[in-house]
Amino acid sequence: MRRETRFALLAVLAAVALLLAPAAALAANGNSVAQNLGSLAREYAGELYTGIVAIFALVFLVNRRFTELLVFFCAAIVVGWLVFAPGQVADTAKAIAHQVLP
Repeated sequence: MRRETRFALLAVLAAVALLLAPAAALAANGNSVAQNLGSLAREYAGELYTGIVAIFALVFLVNRRFTELLVFFCAAIVVGWLVFAPGQVADTAKAIAHQVLP
C-alpha cells in the first residue's frame, strides 16, 4: 500500500470511530471516559453476538435441524454468560466450591 492510501485509510477509520462514540460517553464525568467507552463497546459486542447467534439459528431452522438448534442455543447461552457476566460466573464457581469442599 502506498503511504497516502494508508494515511487516508487511517483518517477514515479515525473519523468513523469518532462518529460511533456518542458524545455522552465521551463527556460524562471526565474521569470515567474509559469506563463509559468500555461499557459502550460491551453493549455493541452483545448486540453483534446476538445477531450472529440469530443468523446461525436461522440456518438451523431452514434446514430443519431442531436438535442441533437446541444444542446450539444451549452452547450460545453458556458462552454468552461466560463472556458477558464474568462476575456471576465467579460467584457461581465459589458457591459450587463451597458446597463441594466444605
